[in-house]
Amino acid sequence: MKLPIGIVNKLLQLLQGEQLPASTLQHAVVTKMLEDGVIQKQQTGKTKALLFISNAASMHAYIKNHFGINDLQDYADKFNDAGLTRAGSVAIGSNSKLKSIRTFKGFLVNAYADINASLHGKPFIIHPVEGSYTFISDYESFEVSAAVTIVGVENPENFKYINRQQYLFQGVQPLFVSRYPQSNDLVKWLISVPNRYLHFGDFDFAGIRIYLNEYKQHLGNKASFFVPPNIEMLLDNYGNRDLYNKQQQHTNNPLPEPELLRLTALLDKYKKGLEQEILIKEIPTGDCTTP
Repeated sequence: MKLPIGIVNKLLQLLQGEQLPASTLQHAVVTKMLEDGVIQKQQTGKTKALLFISNAASMHAYIKNHFGINDLQDYADKFNDAGLTRAGSVAIGSNSKLKSIRTFKGFLVNAYADINASLHGKPFIIHPVEGSYTFISDYESFEVSAAVTIVGVENPENFKYINRQQYLFQGVQPLFVSRYPQSNDLVKWLISVPNRYLHFGDFDFAGIRIYLNEYKQHLGNKASFFVPPNIEMLLDNYGNRDLYNKQQQHTNNPLPEPELLRLTALLDKYKKGLEQEILIKEIPTGDCTTP
């Protein structure tokens, strides 16, 4: 059984000599402590009672034996520390899971040309070997040149085969990012950096909603939605009517960019949506190199 931090704080009050209403300590842990005699109860009415600790040394020994906690105050202080690691939680409570700690934070980056970056003030070059990505965990100290355009790629296949989509991003120095694992880490980082953000997603109403709700509203004018110049031909030849029909509920958000207005007009014109995977160039048969 775990010792919740709320109960820890109440126990610290009791250890300081306070008496607390039993109604404020309703938990299975406390019930067991009452049964084991390390917490005492004084009835003050038919339904009211006060809890107190008559022997602090016995309580400290009980907590150490039952929960592996050597110092209850230290436990409380470190539990509330945002930087607590699993190793630290073992040190104070003999349990790496005494607090939910998200160690797998951050986002993936990819590039088809060298991107000079720094992490914790130390320079490094981003250019993953084909078939691999770079994962940025300590994104709070991750920086790239302000001249780099951050391209958010929604679909995993496009992110994997970004080398085959170089033709789409001529004239910009792109760093491709993916919000895997699903979290707010990527958006938090984007808010903190001056770089322009270009959203590369599906060309349908669902893709537009993702962009507006999850990126544009946080990034404002430094964000824009990528629409290829030949989008009308692509929609006409490769568009999917099912995508359009399933998304009859158009976004209620205002469309703040001319490209979005053009795209939505074309979606309605052709009654089709288009998935971004269509933009991945196929490697010619017999050619094992990446273009």
